[in-house]
Amino acid sequence: MFDLTDKVALVTGAGRGLGKAMALGLGRAGANVVVTSRTLSACQAVADEIQRSGRQAHAVACDLGRGTEVVQLVADTYERFGRCDVLVNNAGVNLSFLPLFETSGAMFDEAFAVNVKGPTQLAQLVARRMGEGGGGSIINVITAGILPGVRGIANLGPYCASKAALHMLTRVMAEEWGPLGVRVNALAPGTFVTDMMAELESTIPGFIQHAAEQAIQKRAAYPDEIIGAVVFLASSESSYVTAQTLAVCGGVC
Repeated sequence: MFDLTDKVALVTGAGRGLGKAMALGLGRAGANVVVTSRTLSACQAVADEIQRSGRQAHAVACDLGRGTEVVQLVADTYERFGRCDVLVNNAGVNLSFLPLFETSGAMFDEAFAVNVKGPTQLAQLVARRMGEGGGGSIINVITAGILPGVRGIANLGPYCASKAALHMLTRVMAEEWGPLGVRVNALAPGTFVTDMMAELESTIPGFIQHAAEQAIQKRAAYPDEIIGAVVFLASSESSYVTAQTLAVCGGVC
């Protein structure tokens, strides 16, 4: 079960945090992995670790906010492996913890460029070729903070708005690309101990503990605890699952 042997997975934001855990987990499940983020050295370190486990891996630097780099990322993936069976749109940015009165249009522009436009462009480029190759799985990483339904979090306007947009686009993608054999689902992490959370903690002492207290389990998770969910959505064991949101949040939702 959950065997990804010889499948090819492309994971964005994979140089650290949840993306790194997902890339390593997909590799352990048998996939060959394209590891990408804005920092090539971090990606290469993850790719080296995957290769030591016996799978193939390829590191590519890509800023999802730059359309030409997204196009080149897809070209590199197909040149190296000839296919892409799994796309994990994990990369995202949270630029600030500010009330809307202090949030600029430029902050919204960058949040939507990286969190919405980049993942959508990447999915567009990959989905058609997935269909030509017999289908595949796209996993858009949002946040449990906007669930259930769509709700907001004070002082995280651009981040919440962009993740809500990607949540809706997940459903649109699933509807449009289902006939191609492409499944599209959202993965909604809760509070995890990651670099992004550490950055928020440095700005707002006690943020992680406060967020963790919202969960039934009353704790933050560690990155490896996301692996089971992403491998499930990537594998054929979830063959009848599409247009859904899987929350890994300790009971926040």
